[in-house]
Amino acid sequence: MAPSSTSSEGASDEWLPPSRRPELADVVPVTQDDGPHPVVAIAYRDEFREVMDYFRALYFAGERSVRALHLTAEVIDLNPGNYTVWHFRRLVLEALDADLREEMDFVDRIAECNPKNYQIWHHKRWLAEKLGPDIANKEHEFTRKILSMDAKNYHAWSHRQWVLQALGGWETELQYCNQLLEEDVFNNSAWNQRYLVITSSPLLGGLAAMRDSEVDYTVGAILANPQNESPWRYLKGLYKDELKGTIEAIKNSDPEADEAVDADLATAICSILQRCDPLRINYWSWYRTTISSQT
Repeated sequence: MAPSSTSSEGASDEWLPPSRRPELADVVPVTQDDGPHPVVAIAYRDEFREVMDYFRALYFAGERSVRALHLTAEVIDLNPGNYTVWHFRRLVLEALDADLREEMDFVDRIAECNPKNYQIWHHKRWLAEKLGPDIANKEHEFTRKILSMDAKNYHAWSHRQWVLQALGGWETELQYCNQLLEEDVFNNSAWNQRYLVITSSPLLGGLAAMRDSEVDYTVGAILANPQNESPWRYLKGLYKDELKGTIEAIKNSDPEADEAVDADLATAICSILQRCDPLRINYWSWYRTTISSQT
């Protein structure tokens, strides 16, 4: 049976210092070396200092054991941002062939209280890579939970996108985007996610297949809230790949096209605007020159 990845080893709720634990009796704690004359010594709590001293001893010894696993959980509870502890925990988990689904439950409990912790999300990705596609739906449910608390949590969005692209779960993602935008049409993160789904989902046929329906959806959102910048940017993105081809077509169809027009898209647009907007020809000429000088 795989060892438990949690820190709970007994039924007692009373915390017992590592120095009084029988299973750590052979461990010689290693204190933190701040040098002979630390300028500003950190005033650690006694509990934190002692747990770290025992963790440091097992870490330097390279011990991959159940007690090392339990001690890393205790350190993480005290300081979930300690990258070294998370790294060592992964080494121990692999050495013990621990139950990684149980580990994911452990990390989720930590993440709910620390939803913007880089180390936690990195650990979750490592676990998800190990567990494979079977964990995808559970990860999507978890990120939904985190995003319901903070709709703009970058870590949750990044993890969700990685899970989609690496492990799957595209089936209901567009519906999820619809739900978020119904709740808050100003949610730029949801618009960004929608674009990822439209352009990357293997189930929808790509941007070309979805463009017409997405334009209708986006125009409706714009008409409802014309001051909302997000759908305007989304609408622009729907035609991003078509813009260069359109510019080339206009250039090729214009008998007065300047053969010396630079191949750069921005300067090409300025050249076309000089002909299409004669009232502002001097402005577009100046703007084209400005762009050219910057490149």
